[in-house]
Amino acid sequence: MTQPQPDSTTKLDRDEVFVEFTKSICPVCKVVVDAEVNVRNNRVYLRKRCKEHGPFEALVYSDAQMWFDSQRFNKPGTIPLKTHTEVDRGCPLDCGFCPDHKQHACLGIIEVNTGCNLDCPLCFADSGHQPDGFSLSREQVAAGLDAFVEAEGNPEVVMFSGGEPTIHPLILDFIAMAIDRNIELVTLNTNGIRLARDQRFVDALAAFNPRPRIYLQFDGLEARTSIALRGKDLRALKLQALDRCARAGIVVVVAAAVERGINEHEVGDIVRFGIEHPAVKGIAFQPVTHSGRHPEFDPCGRVTNADVIHALADQLPQWFRASDFVPVPCCFPACRSITYAITDGETVIPVTRLLDVEDHMDYVANRVMPDPSIRAALEKLWSASAFTGSPTTDANLDALGCSACGIEPARLFESLSDKAFMIVIQDFQDPYTLNVRQLMKCCVAEIVPDGRLIPFCAYNSVGYREQVREQLSGVNVSTVVPNSHPLQPTLIPTRFGSKTVAEQSSDTGSDSTNVGQRLR
Repeated sequence: MTQPQPDSTTKLDRDEVFVEFTKSICPVCKVVVDAEVNVRNNRVYLRKRCKEHGPFEALVYSDAQMWFDSQRFNKPGTIPLKTHTEVDRGCPLDCGFCPDHKQHACLGIIEVNTGCNLDCPLCFADSGHQPDGFSLSREQVAAGLDAFVEAEGNPEVVMFSGGEPTIHPLILDFIAMAIDRNIELVTLNTNGIRLARDQRFVDALAAFNPRPRIYLQFDGLEARTSIALRGKDLRALKLQALDRCARAGIVVVVAAAVERGINEHEVGDIVRFGIEHPAVKGIAFQPVTHSGRHPEFDPCGRVTNADVIHALADQLPQWFRASDFVPVPCCFPACRSITYAITDGETVIPVTRLLDVEDHMDYVANRVMPDPSIRAALEKLWSASAFTGSPTTDANLDALGCSACGIEPARLFESLSDKAFMIVIQDFQDPYTLNVRQLMKCCVAEIVPDGRLIPFCAYNSVGYREQVREQLSGVNVSTVVPNSHPLQPTLIPTRFGSKTVAEQSSDTGSDSTNVGQRLR
């Protein structure tokens, strides 16, 4: 942003407040660049400049007061049992995890394929009906699971994703392999098409002990939303998948991508639908990550976590206030917020009305001496590994219910876990918004067959996704560039539907840090 220039006799104040200096990447060439965070008009922006491609600015949080308040919820990280890379060129080029990473992996993701039975206009994995992708072998998945166990000892959650993992011929074997390694919770990230069309597959999932949980792509209830984000009206298939899961006793969390001008107005309806459907135990709202393939967007007008939180409070004022959504302390606290609602028909009571969560998870102010048992339960519930219906989450909800039993509303419910409904808002970083300060505490890891656990936002932004896809498929993969308004004159399509630029330069020359370098 260009500041007005004073004349020789007048000094002018800047129109923004400088908050922090950090590192990021150029969205075009992915070289490491210096960056700064500023607040303007109660909105938080990341600004950076590439020597070759010029300045970039993006909105990272649309409510600066909420962003500042979240910083109190920043707990000390946990050191993994093993790291898989060394510190060489510095963050974000040594993933991962390297010894400098500040947090372990609460959630591990294994993308088992690049193929998909859809070609969605929105896909951070750039997947679809593509003949030159990869499909992991049993040995490759085993290597990734073993690396996860080495790092975590007793991993809490692994998610099989893709592409579309349900079309992989070995997906049931992969689930069994994870269960055999005593990973507490196995989740399957899916568009739901096979669940809707293949009862035998649903029965096979229900036969596992413990049963895997479903993470179902579900962006809204309107046809225009499905068509804009998924390319076709999938509503009937989504409902059929959910109904089959309900009959089979399979727990579902629905995941809604939220994009400006498409479905922000539906977030309240999605929550109401989820609370009413017997299979659904939670909603994960994800402001669109502008990595991979996505509609054209304005970097300074993107949806952020604060937008979703305020929309939920505005659209469901009888149930929620913005203050009911508490930052997650295990990752960088502005990345994710959670609330739990205790539901019984039209009665919906957020847990935050039964217990002052802030008193126990404010790691800066220490306004009270927290009860260690309550804090331990809350730390597990406000975590990237939290998933309603899992043994750990249920146990901690019930422990929380016991601690709150002196509060009259809690007596309505014999067990909090029986009636608990989780709402998560997660804003993953992309090449415009990547902030190394936040990245270093990422607790969601992409597990690749060579044993690396790569922070999810680095995997999608820095070039690791393209690197791994090229290694596993044996074909050249272009550097993916965000499909933003400012970059339109320079963009050309890749064969996967994402965007790139015609030419990529080499490193632009580095200083004593890694500024000017990019992933090789």
